[in-house]
Amino acid sequence: MKLNMTTSEWRGYQQICGANGLMMVVACDQRGGMRKVLADTPEAQAAIDEATLGVVKAGIVSHLANKASCVLLDAVCAVPDVVDDKVLSRDTGLLVGLDASGWDTDANGYRISKLVPGTTARRVRELGGTGAKLMVYLRPDRPEANDVNIQIIRDCIADFAQEDLLLVVEILTYSLDGESEADYAAAFPGLIVESARISLELGSKVLKLPFPGNAEACKQITDHCNGVPWAVLSAGVDHETFIGQVATAMENGASGVIAGRALWKDCISLDAATCEDRLENIASKRLREIQAILDDHAARG
Repeated sequence: MKLNMTTSEWRGYQQICGANGLMMVVACDQRGGMRKVLADTPEAQAAIDEATLGVVKAGIVSHLANKASCVLLDAVCAVPDVVDDKVLSRDTGLLVGLDASGWDTDANGYRISKLVPGTTARRVRELGGTGAKLMVYLRPDRPEANDVNIQIIRDCIADFAQEDLLLVVEILTYSLDGESEADYAAAFPGLIVESARISLELGSKVLKLPFPGNAEACKQITDHCNGVPWAVLSAGVDHETFIGQVATAMENGASGVIAGRALWKDCISLDAATCEDRLENIASKRLREIQAILDDHAARG
């Protein structure tokens, strides 16, 4: 069953999934977030150039992501090098991130998503990508906050449809200026559910979403999706927390996982030997634990 995908999109989706038919994608397209993991101070973070990040990302691919069904990488400092240097396994799919690091802010304090210049659907195909990932910020309870970002989704969906290439749409939300932590936490499940609905109305074929907080919200997302696959992201939580979130999401209709920092945030290092040891012995174990949940879910149908 191809759902609402074209044959080309469906083939791309198959290739980012494992043999169990579920997504197990290792995300390492971060730049700013990865610098914060690698160094403690803003000065030290700024000193980590793109070439250095590329080396770290190649290590993640070699010692972790090649054991998964797919890896998500950026075209700023990771791709095409991991392909050209034969680091990426032939059996591991490749999603290319379209979003630039950080965000802009409009006059009202709403976040405006940014894209990496020149990373179009055609460019993703030239880089050997199985597909791409677009991340945008939404506050669906504030319609005036979303016009620019919704247009970004529309434009990217149209571009990838023209090239007939798979696009995964990721939605993040955020707290507003003056919004209390408690108020944001209370609103969060509804914000994610409504963001998923908006994305689907715009024509998204695959979604990447934060864990929406509880099983009922996961079920609501699945009901809105009506067969469109969605993957849960880790949002930097610790592995033990994420394992529970994955189990809940899968029990309530998710189609897999796109995880980054929960796997590798305490495993990467500017020291190659340390990085290799931790990725092989800590992060890979975490990956196997997530894969076991997916395999069990697939076996139970």
